[in-house]
Amino acid sequence: MAAPADTTDTRFSLPQSALPTAWFNVAPHLASPLDPPLHPGTREPVGPDDLAPLFAQELIGQEMSADPWIDIPGEVLDVLRLWRPTPLVRARRLEAALGTTARIYFKDESVSPAGSHKPNSAVPQAFYNAKEGITRLTTETGAGQWGTALSFAAAQYDLECAVYMVRKSFEQKPYRKVIMETWGGTVVPSPIDDPGHPGSLGAAISDAVRDAVGRDDTHYALGSVLNHVLLHQTVIGLEAQQQLASAGETRPDVVIAPCGGGSNLGGVALPFLPDPSVRLLAAEPASCPTLTQGRYEYDFGDTAGFTPLMNMYTLGHDFVPPGIHAGGLRYHGDSPIISKLVHEGRMEAVAHRQRAVFEANVLFARVEGKLPAPEAGHGIASVIQEAHDATAKNEERVILFNYCGHGLLDLAAYQEYLAGDLVDEP
Repeated sequence: MAAPADTTDTRFSLPQSALPTAWFNVAPHLASPLDPPLHPGTREPVGPDDLAPLFAQELIGQEMSADPWIDIPGEVLDVLRLWRPTPLVRARRLEAALGTTARIYFKDESVSPAGSHKPNSAVPQAFYNAKEGITRLTTETGAGQWGTALSFAAAQYDLECAVYMVRKSFEQKPYRKVIMETWGGTVVPSPIDDPGHPGSLGAAISDAVRDAVGRDDTHYALGSVLNHVLLHQTVIGLEAQQQLASAGETRPDVVIAPCGGGSNLGGVALPFLPDPSVRLLAAEPASCPTLTQGRYEYDFGDTAGFTPLMNMYTLGHDFVPPGIHAGGLRYHGDSPIISKLVHEGRMEAVAHRQRAVFEANVLFARVEGKLPAPEAGHGIASVIQEAHDATAKNEERVILFNYCGHGLLDLAAYQEYLAGDLVDEP
């Protein structure tokens, strides 16, 4: 690949007029259709009526749509313009620290009000529910990024928001509760019926779904995994395509992001899927190795078995992951889209241990000046591996990764690492 134009620029921004006005739907670009979700009781494919107690009709339509592009409502764009388009940054100082032949770029999603990529889907989900007359949303959250984002989004449309937060993260990250409450959300630790349990995303989903189906004024909102969530996140990759061109790049050689359920990975990577020369790489925790060690089969999305079964990589819906600080990656399953791409060999997956992740994060913070969330560090650890591999092969590899969130509410985790007390799990 030819080198980009000679420039010292490190930030590539877009005017607000360049904000994508339609989401990229990957469904028409898959080698074969996704396997349908199955009803938890009958094991038959679910239809729109089965999902109506939980989701707005527009979201159900997006979940099942085969349209290549889906327009973003103007009312949603009005809120996204609070922070979008987000910058693309050339990580020149990281390149220098690694002595690499690679060129490294990251999409900075930490500039959103919630400090992560999560509002990209929280805002449209809140909008469609408010449009349908719903006045209250329930949800789960792991590290708190999704609960924070949905609390923010709900405030934009005068909705109540009830957040069930994985108990381990609830205890590790007390200021997440504060910011959610500042935006009007209510936050309780999950599971609600077992105070001694460390919790899991699967259990928190069960709590949130149980709450939603019992009330006519309430719907459930999911922060990852489902097709419509990944759809909303594609604004990341669509913007990155324009910004890489302005940086003088033809395309990335590899696109990297952390993967728990798949939202930020799908958001940055799926718009590049049609180009077979672009590698796609998922980075996950070694203590919750869904893609690298899980089984590809139908399983529930939650612990109690309330949700439809999805064909995905899973560690089992009753799996309780260790309490690593990357709470957003502690999920037993994965997006059916991401799982299918890994199963078919179109996407790769690697796993990282917790101390290696924080080692990568500290290096990134010291040279690039940004303190990454623990989740983001899994992507950074993979970037470092890719950069070293490019150098060993003397390749001018172009690496794009999603800097999915800041770690300013994760300082207790950094305190453990810097004191030498951070435990490697498993």
